[in-house]
Amino acid sequence: MATILLVDDDPQVQTALTIALEQAGHQVSQVNNGRQALRQLRAQFVDLVITDILMPEVDGLELIRLLRREFPGTKILAISGGAARLPGLDMLQLARALGADRLLSKPSRNQELLSQITELLSE
Repeated sequence: MATILLVDDDPQVQTALTIALEQAGHQVSQVNNGRQALRQLRAQFVDLVITDILMPEVDGLELIRLLRREFPGTKILAISGGAARLPGLDMLQLARALGADRLLSKPSRNQELLSQITELLSE
């Protein structure tokens, strides 16, 4: 079981991912953007941050950059379905360049998400 912070501004995605993660035995906290995530991380340790890329206020790319500076040991799984809206830019590869440990396109199957998390937490 891991403590996971889910950062996504889409309530439907938050709900679906939280259900899948909790059914797999993880403890999940949710926030809507990177600014809220940083506030939460300063108050509570987590094993893993799952962050969307395109969000208001502090986006996922900026959050990853800040996490690597302030919480360098935190595992990060970047997720995004928005790359298709920005032709010529691969947002997930940018996330990797900034320090994301794993990448996952949305939508994805729950089993794929859980497999990525298991592998990441065992590293």
